[in-house]
Amino acid sequence: MKTVRDTSFLLRWVSLLFIAAAFSLTVVQVTAYSRQRNNYPAGLTIGGVAVGGVDPQTASQRLLQVYNAPVEIRYEDAIIHMDPGLAGFQLDTDAMLAAADIERVGGSFWAGFWDYLWNRQSQASSVPLIANFNEERLRTYLKEEIATRYDKPAIAAAPVAGQVSFEPGKGGQELDIDRAVILIEDALRSPVNRSVSLTYQRTNPGRPPLQNLQILIQQIIDLTPFDGVVGVYMLDLQSGTEMHFAYNQNQTIGINPDVAFTASSTIKIPIMVSVYQKLGPNLEEEIRDLILAMITKSENPESDTLMDRVDTGRGPLAVSAVMKTLGLENTFIAGYFYDGAPLLERFSTPANQRADVLTNPDVYNQTTPSEMGSLLADLYQCSETGGGALVAAFPSNLNQTACQEMIDYLSRDRIGVLIEAGIPEGTKIAHKHGWISGTSGIIQNISDAAIVYTPGGNYVLVIYTYHPVQAVWEPVSGMITKISQAVYNYFNLSSP
Repeated sequence: MKTVRDTSFLLRWVSLLFIAAAFSLTVVQVTAYSRQRNNYPAGLTIGGVAVGGVDPQTASQRLLQVYNAPVEIRYEDAIIHMDPGLAGFQLDTDAMLAAADIERVGGSFWAGFWDYLWNRQSQASSVPLIANFNEERLRTYLKEEIATRYDKPAIAAAPVAGQVSFEPGKGGQELDIDRAVILIEDALRSPVNRSVSLTYQRTNPGRPPLQNLQILIQQIIDLTPFDGVVGVYMLDLQSGTEMHFAYNQNQTIGINPDVAFTASSTIKIPIMVSVYQKLGPNLEEEIRDLILAMITKSENPESDTLMDRVDTGRGPLAVSAVMKTLGLENTFIAGYFYDGAPLLERFSTPANQRADVLTNPDVYNQTTPSEMGSLLADLYQCSETGGGALVAAFPSNLNQTACQEMIDYLSRDRIGVLIEAGIPEGTKIAHKHGWISGTSGIIQNISDAAIVYTPGGNYVLVIYTYHPVQAVWEPVSGMITKISQAVYNYFNLSSP
């Protein structure tokens, strides 16, 4: 019996010993698990940065070290290291660590301890990046710090001195800022790929400044044996920009280039417009035939007949009134064309009252390059869109179809000289030329007013010339042709 008791006693102590050992082991494991629970679980990432096994403070330092590192920007051969702060990039570490703490301490302690005890690894999780980014600041940085320094501006074509051509320009490159913003933002938000190669767009050289074209035209005039008065007006019908100057004895005329010139046959453009204003928009066949003869053959009797149809006996004054309604105060016709026709009214205008330059304009018909150019521009706008000053002033009689018909008449004036000779064959031109002799029968005025349609853009070009003695045809007509060539080349630098 004693042996049985001894054995039972021993078993009790052995059991207590195992229980004590198990308790001690459990305490050790719980302590180890508690310490581990203070750190982030293995495999956890915050914003793509591994933080498993470290405490929140260390995790925060890792995040700052990664995301505050400069982004390497490559633009052509340049390498720029950009501080993320320049783009307003800031980490919201508090929000990310708060989300990570849920992974660190979330769930039941004992459930986590049981997994730990049995070495059951929980599935690795990740906290997404939370950061603020200022796109406007990045755009400003790209424009002012990168584009300004490293873009290559296009070099515009340059006029060739003494010629009618231009040296080709050189294309440039311009940073694609929209694409750059996307690439850099991606790099700022990446813990690994923090290098970007920026793209750029090719820029065309474009046209040189209008001032350069004016200088080229003035050089053409200087090289021409002509020391009279030249008035030039050019209007870009796409952009509305204009060039307007007058030259007197090879010197630019003052501030105001509006010089009064004898209109000669270019006054037939206002006559045609007035006929449509009075009798249009649908004209009789007889009237159409008269207009065609007036424009293409520059016939004066037909012009007189048309003015009489506008207002019997006072047709020229009616034409002048139409021009005044359009705001063209320097453009008028004061009498019929036939020999001995009386002067119906003496017109005093701002252009013919100036004393600084003398062109001896005919008291019967006058204009300025800018006003004739303005009238052609109104015709063009009306023919293209059905709007503009002509339709606004005379909505009942003028419309797009009527204006297209007038452009068609002007395009049938084919003479092969002056502005027409300066453009490639087949180019559409709607114009009216004119020249007139003085009392001695010698030509003193040569002019041409045109709308030119080209692949590189449509434009109005008006040129008037006057010489007090004689405007010798060959040098003057050749000069107008060269000016026309220069303007055409200016608009078609990239055209074949």
